[in-house]
Amino acid sequence: MTEQPTTVTTVAEGVARVSWADEVQHQGLPAAVDVVRRVVEEALDAHVRVETLVAPDDETAQRVATWSGMRREGVMRGVTVSGEAVDRIVYARLVTDEPVHEPQGFRALLNSFLPRKRAISQMLVRDDDERVLLCQLTYKNDWDLPGGVVEVGESPQLAVTREVREELGLSLEAGPLLLTDWLPPWSGWDDALCLVFDGGVHPEAVLDELVRQEREIRHAAFCTLTEVEERCADFTARRIVSALANVGGAGPAYTESGR
Repeated sequence: MTEQPTTVTTVAEGVARVSWADEVQHQGLPAAVDVVRRVVEEALDAHVRVETLVAPDDETAQRVATWSGMRREGVMRGVTVSGEAVDRIVYARLVTDEPVHEPQGFRALLNSFLPRKRAISQMLVRDDDERVLLCQLTYKNDWDLPGGVVEVGESPQLAVTREVREELGLSLEAGPLLLTDWLPPWSGWDDALCLVFDGGVHPEAVLDELVRQEREIRHAAFCTLTEVEERCADFTARRIVSALANVGGAGPAYTESGR
């Protein structure tokens, strides 16, 4: 039997890098996976980590890497290949990883390459005159609702309570979800889901308790809808209007860029 055209190179202490020729993939996906899986398992006998770098446009190689048991770790930018700077997707398997045939190992494998979406939690806080609490942020010119990015493994409802406490020094409990707003990719950002929770109605005097996190918040104030339109980006203003409409359950529960 002809030896399969695969290469295993030790690139650091305990780390092997695997590669394979196109002809391996030309055998079909099951056969290619079988070849690469065996190479990975053999390499793990002498290394604690086995990795491979795959071109982003080579979908077959990505499938081979995945189903041979290697987890997707991210994109390495600017790798020099044949004198040219290119991007490569990094896949790797550790000797301590659960076997893929075990449920936990299979779930971890799927989790490594399935899409992930950023989540942002915001709080709609109103005063007795139905004005909305807005924050002027240090890193952009327009104003926005208080809140922030949900951390990995964090509840969105708890996240917005944490963000309001950290950025404004206010202990306000997040109530029911008013709106889910999808934000399309924009200006270098990937798409995201913005979840707006009801922060309730509070007297204007609550601002006296406010302690700004100065590296993120320049100012905070209750604003009328006219001021919302003047100070906020158009999509933020639309989101606030939609969230307000749903306080009584009459508005949309889902919007895209506020629409």
